Amino acid sequence: MSNAVNKLLKNSGENTTLKPDKLTLEHIYASGNKKWVAGILPSELLNRTVKEAVESLVTINESLEFYTEFPDNIETPNYGDKWGRSANYIEINNRAIAEMHGNRTKNGILSSVKILPAIPPSAKSWANCIVLSQIFPNIYGDGYNKGHEENSIYGIKLNAGYSENIIVRETELAGEEQFQAFNDLAHIHGLKTGFRTVISADQIKVAKPYEEDEVFDWKNPEHQELFINEHVKLIKTGFEAIFIDSAKHIGGYDMGNYTGVGALPDYSQMQYILYEIRARSGCTSISFAGEKSTGDFERYRNLGLTTGTAFISPDNYDKVKCWSEKLKYDKEYAPGIEVSNDNDEGGRSYEERLNRINSSLFAYEYPSDKLPSFMQMEDLFPLRYDTSTHQLMMTNPSFSTDGTPLSHWENLFTKEDGRIYNAKAAELFGYALNL
Repeated sequence: MSNAVNKLLKNSGENTTLKPDKLTLEHIYASGNKKWVAGILPSELLNRTVKEAVESLVTINESLEFYTEFPDNIETPNYGDKWGRSANYIEINNRAIAEMHGNRTKNGILSSVKILPAIPPSAKSWANCIVLSQIFPNIYGDGYNKGHEENSIYGIKLNAGYSENIIVRETELAGEEQFQAFNDLAHIHGLKTGFRTVISADQIKVAKPYEEDEVFDWKNPEHQELFINEHVKLIKTGFEAIFIDSAKHIGGYDMGNYTGVGALPDYSQMQYILYEIRARSGCTSISFAGEKSTGDFERYRNLGLTTGTAFISPDNYDKVKCWSEKLKYDKEYAPGIEVSNDNDEGGRSYEERLNRINSSLFAYEYPSDKLPSFMQMEDLFPLRYDTSTHQLMMTNPSFSTDGTPLSHWENLFTKEDGRIYNAKAAELFGYALNL
């Protein structure tokens, strides 16, 4: 595979010769050979160039070797094919941290690269996995920021390439190459990667050349084939995890609590789809994480899922530890702990968040027994008080006061109290990474 990172640098007007990064060395947090940037505000990273972000990641890479040019071959961190069963999944809303230029939103993949140095790398015993909130175009207003109108990440368009919020448009680099560059940079930092998808039929449109978009239909074989192939293309760029919205209700299960819109795939149909994504991509290590797909463990294990959210309360350390003991022999599937989820409305105290992270990272007898966990961007980088994870999933506001990206980034997150919180979260991860 070609060196996508060097292509990204060249297409950004940069040369490919790298040097150690001063800002990174000033904010470095180390736990053995594992290093990242902590005690920092996101705006301090997001306002940097792509080259500075690449140099930052090379400066703190685990191999202890500084690369003066980005390597041609970067392997995913190796935790075996069942890595997803114990991973920490950290969802980054790449649309929210994209560049806001006036009313336009763009280059979210570059912002995702720039935030990577501040994500703690994987531990000795388990992986940390970044999940990107948006890949596909959203149905309403893709490419624009709108603070008070429906502009939901939960409504996607297939057969239309990738979101204008995310992909760099002013480049010769194909979308898949941009994702490959992101994945290579995450991998050199010791992270796994994944993305969110939706399966509620009325929340998916199929783009048709010179025709009106079609509403997705799970009973249409062409639509099913499109769904599979769109996801296979992304896995081939280096992603290894797919977070499936509304997965609990696949096959008509517990529909009284279903809040999505439209039909869901049948149980056997979803088994086939997940099998085919694995088979066609040639990636045996894919982790499929299902929203609230917990409770009936056999149902979800047999479906092909690796983990699910929201079964165990993260506020009770002893309860989490008890469940890790009960489930320690099942290495195929385990339910996970939520620090917070995509429906989080905000208002949780810093202390409560830190306590939940503590339960996620330490509530077990042995590290090999650890349960998976799910976090949001806000659990590492607190958002300003008048927004929330859920608001940023449903709408796409710009908080810029002067129409520039920097102003948006400075105002999206909390200020000095957020810096202090970020350092405290880093301490927790630091204790855990060498277990």
